[in-house]
Amino acid sequence: MRASSLVKLSYWGLRALLFRRDSPLVGSVILTDRCNLSCRHCTVNNITSVIYPYAQIRKDMQALYSDGVRVIFFYGGEPFLWHDGAMSLQDLVKEARKMGFLFVNIVTNGTFSLTLPEADLILVSLDGPQAIHDRIRGDSFDTVLANISKSGSRNICVYMSINQINKNDIESTCEIVAALPTVRAISFNFHTPYAGVEDLQLNRAEKQLCVNRIEDLMDQGYSILNLRSAFPYIVDNSFRTPCNQCVIIENGERWLCGRCVDVPGLCAQCGFFFPAELSLVFDFHIPVMIDMLRTYAKCLWE
Repeated sequence: MRASSLVKLSYWGLRALLFRRDSPLVGSVILTDRCNLSCRHCTVNNITSVIYPYAQIRKDMQALYSDGVRVIFFYGGEPFLWHDGAMSLQDLVKEARKMGFLFVNIVTNGTFSLTLPEADLILVSLDGPQAIHDRIRGDSFDTVLANISKSGSRNICVYMSINQINKNDIESTCEIVAALPTVRAISFNFHTPYAGVEDLQLNRAEKQLCVNRIEDLMDQGYSILNLRSAFPYIVDNSFRTPCNQCVIIENGERWLCGRCVDVPGLCAQCGFFFPAELSLVFDFHIPVMIDMLRTYAKCLWE
């Protein structure tokens, strides 16, 4: 991220904190549920396979911006499958910039070209070394690494969802990521037990062991875009849910924080680190606030 963008984003965030803003600041737009993979842990791919038209996506973006959202994520399915005539994901990123979003990001499985310098951050799924990743996501590891290597811009963050299949591969995944010059950092989540994939969930003791190992990797100097100070709350699921500062929108329909808010009891088993971190920040946990500023500056500032 450019220094000017980081300053603007920090100023905007501090104002939101000082005024105790309790409405969404970070928004995610679902472009389609169509996906070219069928990942072992995913329950939302290819349900309708509808690709929403540009007019609807722009309307959703404008609604988020009007509500004060300034950080936007484009999600799928697989967002690189999105198109409307000659328009592609690149056009949506440019439109978001034109609207005034301060931080424009994409979440992808990495199987398409990642050369998109207009995006601030491209979050690419990598769930372990080749045998483990391909067991979870299908035969895609080589393609993902090739696309990361050829991306051309250092705007990539790898993210790993830790579950029962890959819980022993945190260190090896960090080693793979550290060898990729276009990757700024790696970010972790725990598996959230949606219906049908509950068997992949970690118990509390397993989560604690995982964060202990992530802390060791932080101490070794690996670039990790998670907040150490938030780990105890994430392990215990003792942060405020849902996170009022996050919103997700699909074809005009909204969910606060994530679509799991519709599933009784699932918020209490949430595995997503970022909403937990943001909830803690807006509940004025001072160590987490300081940790966020320090970690984001270290990992994202060019």
